Amino acid sequence: MTPRLVLVLGDLAAQHADALVTAANESLLGGGGVDGAVHRAAGPRLAEAGAALAPCEPGDAVATPAFDLFPPVRHVIHTVGPVWEGGAHGEAETLASCYRRVLAVADGLGATSLAVPAVSTGAYGFPADLAARIAVTTLTGTPTAVALVRLVAFDPATHAALAAQLPADH
Repeated sequence: MTPRLVLVLGDLAAQHADALVTAANESLLGGGGVDGAVHRAAGPRLAEAGAALAPCEPGDAVATPAFDLFPPVRHVIHTVGPVWEGGAHGEAETLASCYRRVLAVADGLGATSLAVPAVSTGAYGFPADLAARIAVTTLTGTPTAVALVRLVAFDPATHAALAAQLPADH
C-alpha cells in the first residue's frame, strides 16, 4: 500500500500518530532541534531507552516506547540521517535508507500512522529541496502497511519544499 501523505507546519512532538519519527544522532540520547523537542516531551526515559539501543548508524532506524508523549503515540522511531558533505558521499542514498527503515520499523510495530520530520535538513545541512524529493519519493515508493504519514515541517521554507514534491492526489 502507498501511505497517504499529509503536510503539516508545526511541532512534531504535538502530533497524533501511532509513532513519531525523530531525526536522531547516533547516540540516541537526544540533541537539538526536533530530536530535542521529542526528548523533552517524552521525558528522560526516552534517552535511557535510546542509550540501550545505541549506536544507531546513519541510514538506520530503531524504536523505543513513547513514554510521556500523549496517546495515541505509542512509539518513537529514531532515525539517523546523513550530514550533508556536498552530495558526493552517498548522502542521498543514506537519507532514502532512513525513510525505508522508518517504514520497516513501523510495519514491525504494527503502526499505521506516523508523524515524520524532514530528516537531516536542520543542523545536518541537507538541502531542503533535495531532501523533500527523497522523502516523498521514498515514502510513496516503499511497500508498507502504514496508511498515513504526516510530514511535519518545522519552518515555512521546509513546508514549501515538501509541498512542491507532493503528488496532486495527496
